[in-house]
Amino acid sequence: MTDPREIIDKSAMTTMQYVIVAITVMLNAMDGFDVLAISVSAPGIMGEWGIDRAELGVVLSMELIGMAIGSIFLGGVADKIGRRNMMLGCLVVMSGGMFLATTSGSTTILSIFRVLTGLGIGGMLSTTNAVVAEFSNYRHRGLCISMMVIGYPLGGIVCGEIGKALLNDVASNWRVMFYAGGIFSAALIPVVYFLVPESVHWLARKQPEGALQRINHALTKIGHKIVDALPDLTDDVRKKSVMDIFSPTLLMSTILVTMAYFLHIVTFYYILKWTPTLVVLMGIGASAASGVLTWANIGGALGGAVFGLLTARFKLKTLSIVIIFLSGLGVAMFGRSEFNISSLSMMACLAGFFGNAGISGLYTIVAYVFPTHVRATGTGFVIGVGRFGAVLSPALAGFLLQSGQDQGVELASNLASVGLVMGVGSILSAIVLLFIKLKSDDKPSDSPVTSSEQEAGLKPTLA
Repeated sequence: MTDPREIIDKSAMTTMQYVIVAITVMLNAMDGFDVLAISVSAPGIMGEWGIDRAELGVVLSMELIGMAIGSIFLGGVADKIGRRNMMLGCLVVMSGGMFLATTSGSTTILSIFRVLTGLGIGGMLSTTNAVVAEFSNYRHRGLCISMMVIGYPLGGIVCGEIGKALLNDVASNWRVMFYAGGIFSAALIPVVYFLVPESVHWLARKQPEGALQRINHALTKIGHKIVDALPDLTDDVRKKSVMDIFSPTLLMSTILVTMAYFLHIVTFYYILKWTPTLVVLMGIGASAASGVLTWANIGGALGGAVFGLLTARFKLKTLSIVIIFLSGLGVAMFGRSEFNISSLSMMACLAGFFGNAGISGLYTIVAYVFPTHVRATGTGFVIGVGRFGAVLSPALAGFLLQSGQDQGVELASNLASVGLVMGVGSILSAIVLLFIKLKSDDKPSDSPVTSSEQEAGLKPTLA
């Protein structure tokens, strides 16, 4: 009997599988667009409501709190109700939250709607990583996950360009960014509904009512042969739970990869959240500030693509450590940029390149560490806890920047000091990754096995 998961894992990728990966790129782009929409809008929000940098840092953190909560709790839901249902539900929440943000009349109301939007994004992030891992074969899995991660900076590029084209000196004009985000999120609902089937890996593992028919529907949709029967599930497999991420087998990996992600995110989100506002503080207009953020995201897209290609030539763990360490150095260098558009754009591009390449490495490691039955749960936990690093990042940077101003520190020196402090996170992340153990062949923990390999105990059975 052929296991349907082996068909996907060992067969050549079909056009429809690449289409599904492309859809996850667009879904991840909504994360990038949404996160950066509030960053691009920040100068207008400060101007309309007269808030200071420290208070702005709190507002910038609100959707990240929602993301953290959504990732931690909704990842487990995705492992229970399915990947497709979770993606559709999250898109509804995301689009609703973006539209509601345009009605805000105070930072309190805006913060509430940003938390709501973050809940949808958090659930989406924990699900899309599992979808890519489960619809791609072994040979291209690392590349496909890296392509999905590229969606984030691509969404940021679109956000930056819309900001540059539509924002003006009228403070209240910042709401246009959220109208755009709501429209884009809503437009993806029919795309997912009609083009993305339920994960074959999830159906084979959970085996809900009608599982065989749904598996064959998914296999046919993506261009593979159908199967005659469901794979057998042992009693041990049936007893597995989403809480297995804290089992003795996975606990240490869960802790280490979560720490690494958290620390890197602290560094990464400093650039994403504060770049437009910092550029404006340097005396450069809001439209040009959006352009600098665009260059950070261009660098991020290039970094993710290059990382994906390099995974075919270098070991995942080693490559990730080097890239993330360089990310910390890039952020420190950004803080020492000259106050002109050319220098700022170049340094933002460099910081974005290594920062997003590091995210690609961490997402890929996560997909390889957690087996199918806890893949969304594990991803959600790592991203959710990590997003508290994203919550901490803009608030910490805002506090440091405001402290420097209150003490009369010159702006250039203040930015250099803050950049150095914020870059430490990625350097510590690279150190943590040294202690994570991956399989020598860098294959996921639920890789299919032949009967001889299973008897010899060379690899774990497919869960």
